[in-house]
Amino acid sequence: MSEDPIDRAVYFISDRTGITAEMMGHSLLTQFESLKFEQINLPFIDTPEKARQAVSRINGAADQYGKRPLVFSTLINPEVMFEIEQSRGMIFDLLNTFIHPLEEELGIGSAYAVGRSHGMGVYANYKARIDALNFALSNDDGNTLRQFKDADIILIGVSRCGKTPTCLYLSLQYGILAANYPLIDDDLERSNLPPELETYRKKLFGLTIDPERLQQIRTERRPDSSYAEYQQCQYEVNAAEKIFRSQQIPWLDTSTVSIEEIATIILQTTGLERRLHG
Repeated sequence: MSEDPIDRAVYFISDRTGITAEMMGHSLLTQFESLKFEQINLPFIDTPEKARQAVSRINGAADQYGKRPLVFSTLINPEVMFEIEQSRGMIFDLLNTFIHPLEEELGIGSAYAVGRSHGMGVYANYKARIDALNFALSNDDGNTLRQFKDADIILIGVSRCGKTPTCLYLSLQYGILAANYPLIDDDLERSNLPPELETYRKKLFGLTIDPERLQQIRTERRPDSSYAEYQQCQYEVNAAEKIFRSQQIPWLDTSTVSIEEIATIILQTTGLERRLHG
């Protein structure tokens, strides 16, 4: 069975990592679900020579697909941007579209500095991000409870419901000190919070998931195991939700929610203040 043909090539071009260009471009492209895009990130395009190489790739895609490639750019250097504008792509200048109106409104010129949004920037912010990431890794899956007193939030739920990726996202994106604790059979049979979590009750937030979705995830990890059987998944999910309800712990079903949405809902529900704003 052949795959659906590519409708259009899409390039995300930046003088640094390309994260901002990808994030903004992806957000726009999700509004066109019926189309299939070939998406290419071209980071560190910081010289005219590199820009000309990128132009060659963009023009090659134009020939291959017979349509103008979409080019999402967060380039700052005008010489580099000039080269990209010579391509046969449809250019979306994501920074300058907004910088000029901001300059007029604020009455000052932009710094036009490369890599401000995802570079090291202010060292204190960078350090806070790395410290939060190390905290999330050190306090994953209840490996140790010694640092739980320092946590901003502790996610609880059954295995493979999204606790770890959510903690990592909270740490990297917001500088939140996020830990997580897996509810195991002993906890579920007790139908109560593990005693070691009682002290941190106000920091707890529960994650749950549809049993069928959980079975799919666990089957990919451990096929043909009791761990991945539907009955086991259903039992664990029901037991975990019973604990959340009886102990009045706020909780969220992650079955059809992205990590970004999960993190945002957690912040809104708990009123937790983010440490990073960029």
